[in-house]
Amino acid sequence: MRRTTATACFDSPIGTILLHAEDAALMSLKILPDRPAHLDNGGEAHPIVAMAIRQLSQYFAGTRQDFDLPLQALPSAEGQMLRAAIAAIPYGETRTYGAVADICGSSARAIGQACKTNAYPLLIPCHRVTSATGPDYYSAGQGPRTKSWLLDFEYTHLPPEKRTRLL
Repeated sequence: MRRTTATACFDSPIGTILLHAEDAALMSLKILPDRPAHLDNGGEAHPIVAMAIRQLSQYFAGTRQDFDLPLQALPSAEGQMLRAAIAAIPYGETRTYGAVADICGSSARAIGQACKTNAYPLLIPCHRVTSATGPDYYSAGQGPRTKSWLLDFEYTHLPPEKRTRLL
């Protein structure tokens, strides 16, 4: 059986986002420092890629707070549980690795590993997971700089009554 695959780039304020889809699921999202020169952006016609680009455009316009895209399932129930716990962190908020671990009955180390291997940064918002000392690490884009940008961006797009953290 032949698989329908597509790859496309989306230019965003945090860098070029490379999207890869197969059949009816998004397989990965990568935040790159530069747009690949060799990539033909014909993948934008793939329905899943087109949906991802539309939702990313809305997110960066400040009109979307979460994503509704079909993602490749993880091979283990534990991985799915960890992904769901990270995805449940509300827009504009953060949780520590330990707090997310407590919610899902896992360990902070397992949450950290799930964030590190997250194939969908931004969509599964691992940028909202921080250490107890703050947003000092991020494995996507330009690392902590990208994480801080995303957290600040989301915070500024919250309604004033939900802005509870000190700047």
